[in-house]
Amino acid sequence: MLSYNPFLRGCKRLWLGGLLALLGHPGHAQVKPLASPNVLTQPGAFSVGCNYWASYAGTHMWRDWRPAVIEQDFKQLAENGITVLRVFPLWPDFQPIHQIYAGEGAPKYIGFADGQPLPATGVGSSGLSEEQLQHFETLAVLAQKYKLRLVVGLVTGWMSGQLYVPPALEGRDILTDAEALTWQQKFVTTFVHRLKNQPAILAWDFGNECNVMQKVDNHYQAYLWSAVISGAIRSEDPTRPVVSGMHSLSAADDAPWRIIDQAATTDVLTAHPYSLWTKYASQDGINTMRTILHAAAETRLYGDIGGKPALTEETGVMGPMTGGEKEKVAFARTALFSNWAHDCKGTFWWCAYDQLSFNYPPYNYASVEAELGLIREDRTPKPVLGELKTFSHFVQNLPFGTLPPRKTEAVCILTEGQDTWAVAYTSFVLAKQAGFDFQFQKAGQELKDAPLYLLPSLKGIDPFRKDYWFKLLDKVKQGATLYMSLDDAYLPTFNGPLGVEVATNAKRRGQLAFAARLLGDSVRFSTGAERKLFIDPKQATVLAREKDGNPVLLKSAYGKGSIYLLTFPLEMNLTTQTGAFDKGQPAYAAIYKEIARPLLQERILTQDNPFVGVTEHATSKTEKVVVLINYSPEDISTATTTQSGWKLAGSLYGGRPAGSAFTVKANDALVLTFRKN
Repeated sequence: MLSYNPFLRGCKRLWLGGLLALLGHPGHAQVKPLASPNVLTQPGAFSVGCNYWASYAGTHMWRDWRPAVIEQDFKQLAENGITVLRVFPLWPDFQPIHQIYAGEGAPKYIGFADGQPLPATGVGSSGLSEEQLQHFETLAVLAQKYKLRLVVGLVTGWMSGQLYVPPALEGRDILTDAEALTWQQKFVTTFVHRLKNQPAILAWDFGNECNVMQKVDNHYQAYLWSAVISGAIRSEDPTRPVVSGMHSLSAADDAPWRIIDQAATTDVLTAHPYSLWTKYASQDGINTMRTILHAAAETRLYGDIGGKPALTEETGVMGPMTGGEKEKVAFARTALFSNWAHDCKGTFWWCAYDQLSFNYPPYNYASVEAELGLIREDRTPKPVLGELKTFSHFVQNLPFGTLPPRKTEAVCILTEGQDTWAVAYTSFVLAKQAGFDFQFQKAGQELKDAPLYLLPSLKGIDPFRKDYWFKLLDKVKQGATLYMSLDDAYLPTFNGPLGVEVATNAKRRGQLAFAARLLGDSVRFSTGAERKLFIDPKQATVLAREKDGNPVLLKSAYGKGSIYLLTFPLEMNLTTQTGAFDKGQPAYAAIYKEIARPLLQERILTQDNPFVGVTEHATSKTEKVVVLINYSPEDISTATTTQSGWKLAGSLYGGRPAGSAFTVKANDALVLTFRKN
């Protein structure tokens, strides 16, 4: 813990006055936000940032205000490649309102801690603290001095395991109680009005994971709260994007916190992909493929379903029992390249500084919150900060500026009745191992054009409406390929389009044995399935059978296109299978590679190692960037094939390969340029 010189407090006003005069106080000279495109919404832009609480105090920074130490923090972070900070005006510190009671506990009025009623005018009329607003102005000015941009988490009522609300609102339903909503609206409008002229502020964030502040009954309540806060922000500052700040959103129609609702009320969606906290994400090591791809999969799920930019706003490793320093470095490096290649807008680490010695809540009981910083309490950087600095320098010096969107060949459609996150996550990893990329959609959304459609792990009697199914079949008639896997699902029509007949549909006894030879690979494994469909293939081609000869993978012609049917839920099954994507496991992705076979041949660079992910980005009609990422903790040398008419032009990262065998270091990348002859 840093010592504090009492002289600083006595000189605070003199020091602050001089600093504001030097850098521009909003009361003296109106400063406007920077005119450059906002990096959170600009296509292809990517920021390296972190979430910030002061090094000496954590959540107590506002009540123990030490601007000189905060300046040291900002200087250190900026020198190490951090360009964006997500910061938090702790709600009860900035709106310290108390309920004053009369006889028999009857509420009398809202006032401050000393019982003084709120004034009729000024920031105090909204219950805000003038002193804390000045503190935040100082923080914003310091950020501008060190060229740090700020994402401001406005309603910070939840942080690191503790609920923080103004005393007057304690015990209330924070997200649905009318009085609580009123004071939040007052807080947001007053705060944004006061701070909106600070040029360091990049965006307004709803607050830190506000969906944890109260369990809502339905998505209407969540939508209404979001609309109130979004409206309050936009009424005062329509120039900056509104950022969600939520975590664990859902694509399901009946979920309380839905992707589509946050997309309707914000400009930027956010994922907080921690393996410890996210379902299905903590089965494998932090330096392995499934864990590393978590951020890209969840962020793209939000962005694709919501139709808005999506940001990896928080990520990290939950302390020393989750991974060592070497493994954290490997995780960070690989995740940075992966998030960048998948247009995740940025990666913000949680958090700037360790919080090990603080003996107040939440740090005195939240055991996993103490050692998550990029920098130790003695101000020595951890190795992972060096990776962020290196990557920040890399993206800031790209010759083409921002990275164009990656090539996608397919649309992965999520449906009702299934666990949408589980299916989305596993499908994303399988496609990556197979060598192609897709966009997510939800059944019912306007169907995008694509040469390949995936309906993974269909479940239930009504996974989508009949008219949607017919629209999808029309795409196949026109030449598209459709893949679907079944998890006890029932479709509006089946036998006709697939050219088969289901003889019986019975509850399965025991495991399903899958055996096939796909693209030269022998694929054998046992797995579970709720039902057993005894199928007469009729016009369909059987690609894989069970031991008794019953088909389990079939291909049918339909119009100009094809339909692939897998009779068990591959994606859902692998979701809960520990180590399913580690070395030595069956080649599950061979099924995806089979269905995408003709599309893979259209890529300018292909390779067969399942642990190397490849994305392709066109910078012009004759030039492309290809990113190869090794998602494994071992060096990989992989044989590559370059499409005729293209040649390797150079390397932006990782060295220029010689010959067709490319070596990608463990948990690292190659960023190569190709030119058309």
